[in-house]
Amino acid sequence: MQKRHQDRNTYFNELAVTSEACFLPYIRQWHVVENGTDVLEVGCGEGGNLLPFARMGCHVTGVDLSVRRIEEARSFFGQAGAKGEFIAGDILEVSGLEHRFDVILCHDVLEHVADKNRLLLRLAGFLKTDGILFMAFPAWQMPFGGHQQISRNRILAHLPFIHLLPLPLYEGVLRLFGEDAKTIRELLSIWRCRVTIEQFESLLQPVGLTVVDRQLWLINPHYEVKFRLTPRRLHALLSAIPRVRNFLSSSCFYLLK
Repeated sequence: MQKRHQDRNTYFNELAVTSEACFLPYIRQWHVVENGTDVLEVGCGEGGNLLPFARMGCHVTGVDLSVRRIEEARSFFGQAGAKGEFIAGDILEVSGLEHRFDVILCHDVLEHVADKNRLLLRLAGFLKTDGILFMAFPAWQMPFGGHQQISRNRILAHLPFIHLLPLPLYEGVLRLFGEDAKTIRELLSIWRCRVTIEQFESLLQPVGLTVVDRQLWLINPHYEVKFRLTPRRLHALLSAIPRVRNFLSSSCFYLLK
């Protein structure tokens, strides 16, 4: 497990840096974001992605399943002198969101959700007529698409493609390396909820969402602050090759309407 997964303040600040440098400018290419813009993040964690939006005067709301993460978001926002509303709950069931939003963020959440169709329907319902949804997720077959970097075992945390093993064998390897039960449950849940580029795009039309823009990344923009690696988009030719692109896309950015 990397230090940032234990030091949540560090993780909050890293997300804020990436959001300001990459997510916000990307969204602003296609949609106005300004003082007063209503922004919702689903699976907000500590709220780092929302901080740049709050600092420019947006009305930001974050929803997350974890009560602890929501408490941290409120604390970190308070320390930063920023305003935001944070709600602990399941976006599929949560109450208290009575209005629609100009911008919705859903970053590295889709691969954790079993009922993706229901999630996308729910998000579409929260969008204003001219609103935009920013969706980002790692392609399943990419080297660390199984989030094995959260493993407590240092060897497992640095083993690429291990998540592509058949489920019984994958679980056996995790146990062999002494992973704790909680981490094993999370990793196996991600295995079951995995998503490819092709699977994701097939879900959009039935729920009334269309692609405004897609960017596939060979080197995830978040790796710049995490590993000091320069972000690099996947070449357009490789981006157009089904299945192959899943092995090369460390992050898949979509803007949807």
